[in-house]
Amino acid sequence: MTTYGAINITSNQLKSLKIKNTQTLEKMNQMKLYGMHRAFKTSLEAGKTQDYTLDEFIDFLVASESDDRHQRKIERLIKNARFRYKASIEKIHYLPERRLDKNAILRLGDCSFIRASENLLITGSTGVGKSYLASALGYNACEAELKVLYFSTARLLAKLKMAKADDSYIREMARIEKQDLVILDDFGMQPMDSHNRIALLDLIEDRHARRSMIITSQLPVDKWYEVIGDKTVADAIMDRIIHNAQRIKLKGESLRKKRPLNNEENNKD
Repeated sequence: MTTYGAINITSNQLKSLKIKNTQTLEKMNQMKLYGMHRAFKTSLEAGKTQDYTLDEFIDFLVASESDDRHQRKIERLIKNARFRYKASIEKIHYLPERRLDKNAILRLGDCSFIRASENLLITGSTGVGKSYLASALGYNACEAELKVLYFSTARLLAKLKMAKADDSYIREMARIEKQDLVILDDFGMQPMDSHNRIALLDLIEDRHARRSMIITSQLPVDKWYEVIGDKTVADAIMDRIIHNAQRIKLKGESLRKKRPLNNEENNKD
């Protein structure tokens, strides 16, 4: 006779119970209930299954599965976003010369501007942390279970030009349109040709008042017209970008000059 929790059971009953628990764990795996599987297995190994009432244990298993699915979704969203590097709002430096309002950044970090389909324009000279800030907000969006895509602007426009040639343009634009947030990094690094202007207009038009964008640039916003080129197209693009946009102008010297090179934020624009 063996005591199992507060119940006396025979060795045969204990053996049968272990077999049933093993089968239950296998079924959890087959059903892809990985969080529930991990919680149940851990409880069995620690001998704590009897510490709960039946209702409490079911609640524990369901909560474990919910937490696991949430975490796996976040990891999948971050992977799909294709950020160039890891970034975190908690690691942003609020040096006085940067003129970066911590409260404003934390408000942006709650992702309400994304849910309101607003844009964010981040400008400043090279090395002041534009790309890092944009990516940190992108990570926060993923943690809020929002879909994000990160692009180097020049590479995206080149990709869209190629998509025109192989008839995948509509499919690629549809994929981008579905994202809650699109980050265009390093906007304005080179003048645009007619193909790039039209592709950018298509992208902006698809997202206007429906989805959010973060755009970073070394150039002041009023110089973007010159980069786009054609006045009519530039007016159409800029009107849609700036009409519901918040702006951050980062100041100060390059952070790369002020801290060791292995500091993650220092290596990003």
